[in-house]
Amino acid sequence: MAFSYVTVWQGFSSSFIETAMSFNPLFRDRTEAGEKLAAAVSLEVAKFNETLEEKVRPIVYGLPRGGLPIALPIARQLCCPLDVIVAKKITRPEHPELAIGAVTADGHILWSNQKSRLRVPNTVFQKAQEKAQEKAQAQLMDFSSDRPQISPMGALAIIVDDGIATGMTIRVAAQALRLQEPMAVWICVPVAPLELMECLSGECDRTIILETPDPFFSVSNFYAEFPQVETEVVIACLQQQTEWRSI
Repeated sequence: MAFSYVTVWQGFSSSFIETAMSFNPLFRDRTEAGEKLAAAVSLEVAKFNETLEEKVRPIVYGLPRGGLPIALPIARQLCCPLDVIVAKKITRPEHPELAIGAVTADGHILWSNQKSRLRVPNTVFQKAQEKAQEKAQAQLMDFSSDRPQISPMGALAIIVDDGIATGMTIRVAAQALRLQEPMAVWICVPVAPLELMECLSGECDRTIILETPDPFFSVSNFYAEFPQVETEVVIACLQQQTEWRSI
């Protein structure tokens, strides 16, 4: 069955003030953002089901670590499994904040356009890729015992994060999931740059973005509270959804 690429924008930040020092955050915290996104995703899943002969089987995949508090309310709303998919940015040692690519724990790679413009030996890219993949594998191991044993084949794979800046990690995650033959792949986040919409929609069957402010600063600027999410919080999210579904 073929699916067209559809972008769903729940709204634009009309109240966004361009001065970074004075603008109001879009979300109080990840929990509030997750609840708002859950309502939007649930509505789209209901519409999607109307086009099918039988209801789709959704699985929510959070990108650790910040994506899990966003993903939990969505999985709860859809009464479906909550899993993780781990992807890490590939960076150069001298520029740890500059992403030249991204790689998943199982080795699926996506390079940025900047890679071809960098005059460095291929061994540098290889080492950077290996380092990023090792980090992804180590993080995935932290969650392995709490993940649901479930395949996305034939399911609706919903990938969630707390926001998108460059789009590298969520794009490579979508590509990796696509290889496991789900019915469809959706990318769902509370906030992302408007200029990435076309790029993101090319990696999935549908995007659900609550806000696309312009200009776009770092994701953290759009939250009043944006603490670092610890591994224990991710594990708790996975456990809570598994226990909730078993009741």
